[in-house]
Amino acid sequence: MTSAASAMMASGAELLDYDDVIARYKPVLGLEVHVELSTATKMFCGCANEFGAEPNTQVCPVCLGLPGSLPVLNEAAVESAIRIGLALNCEIAPWGRFARKNYFYPDQPKNYQISQYDEPIAIDGYLDVPLDDGSTWRVAIERAHMEEDTGKLTHLGSDTGRIAGATTSLADYNRAGVPLIEIVTKPIEHTGERAPEIARAYVTALRDLLRALDVSDVRMDQGSMRCDANVSLKPKGAGEFGIRTETKNVNSLKSVEVAVRYEMRRQGAVLESGGRVIQETRHFHEDGYTSAGRTKETAEDYRYFPEPDLEPVAPSRELVDRLRTTIPELPWLRRKRIQQEWGISDEVMRDLVNAGAVDLVIATVDQGAPSEQARAWWGNFLVQKANEAGLELEALPITPAQVAAVVGLVDSGKLTTKMARQVVEGVLAGEGEPEQVMTARGLVVVRDDSLIQAAVDEALAANPDVAEKIRGGKVQAAGAIVGAVMKATKGQADAARVRELVLAACS
Repeated sequence: MTSAASAMMASGAELLDYDDVIARYKPVLGLEVHVELSTATKMFCGCANEFGAEPNTQVCPVCLGLPGSLPVLNEAAVESAIRIGLALNCEIAPWGRFARKNYFYPDQPKNYQISQYDEPIAIDGYLDVPLDDGSTWRVAIERAHMEEDTGKLTHLGSDTGRIAGATTSLADYNRAGVPLIEIVTKPIEHTGERAPEIARAYVTALRDLLRALDVSDVRMDQGSMRCDANVSLKPKGAGEFGIRTETKNVNSLKSVEVAVRYEMRRQGAVLESGGRVIQETRHFHEDGYTSAGRTKETAEDYRYFPEPDLEPVAPSRELVDRLRTTIPELPWLRRKRIQQEWGISDEVMRDLVNAGAVDLVIATVDQGAPSEQARAWWGNFLVQKANEAGLELEALPITPAQVAAVVGLVDSGKLTTKMARQVVEGVLAGEGEPEQVMTARGLVVVRDDSLIQAAVDEALAANPDVAEKIRGGKVQAAGAIVGAVMKATKGQADAARVRELVLAACS
């Protein structure tokens, strides 16, 4: 059964064939990406901004909305917001205010959210998004504004993890007040059949850009980057946009693409049957479908009004100009330049990008390792270790400096490649720095030819048929003897030197 068929069965919805959707309608997208900033403290108070703490241990009267508490704006969050706006080619507003967005959810203890409404920090930008075929697609940015995150609800007793069917809901307010930047695109039109691909590519490029800016860890699996995907279909020849739905909190790049494609097919089926698309929020399910959430509110429903407890934000021209100098090279342009410097193919670079290894390789090269060896470690052995541990590559407990140190030990002849893997495993296990692991595990290359020669003679004596083949000119047979010697020396002999001695003994 195809994934599309599985999604249709799981959701119970009728879906129009994708080709028929494209033939009859023009998709229009709008993507809203929420990014948690990696500041030390929250947006309006001094509570720690750290993921994974015990529930309700990072709270105070301000982020809990207790009477008499007053917010104080986080300066580092403002600077991060300006840098994001500049990187997105936005105009930075010289003056703006925060507003109160009123709604009554248990995950927002104040019963309102402090956000920017009609006066965002950054407006009218764009991002040139690289696509897989080498072309680019310009996505226009409507705004990037500052706000605070809500708390987190955990629903127990529900098969889906959602409130429907739950017997108990637990509120954790650690996330309440965490600095957020919401980046909103203008309507993305004329994408045709590439709409899902372009949606995914945009979020991918945005994630890479934010990581390069070092303003967020952009961990979609942990919720520090979340995408709300707005989708509508416009009948071909029509002048007005169709009614949109907003699929909330999509938390992976693949899911963005799947959610957009599914909504296009679902809405297409609704319209073809003579029905009317309902403007609503929808939930994305990992099985590949969306389900109805709640009717979508309008701005009037939130009753925005200026936040009375915060002064306006008025960044000076000097501050903006200074922050402009900190904007790094676009990640995809940097990767292209580095790819040319390393002389590697598009396929190899794509594998490194998909593994999340590019920056780690660059940092390892900066520590003195040759690029080829840095790529081999991060792109192969360490990727395998990350997969075994269920971790992102960058989350492995080993640094580029430590990998470079291991490379140096191999290049200096102190370690064989096999021994180097054991050293890396020791570092990953928390046994210390590479040289400490090497010493503690007794991983030292045997350089004494007399010891190696004794092992060679013993291996040849134990395998007379192999020795005879080597003497008869079958040099490839020496591999079996080399393997026996390496086993006898516990991998501590230099394999190249062992081979030399084997061939010399059989000459």
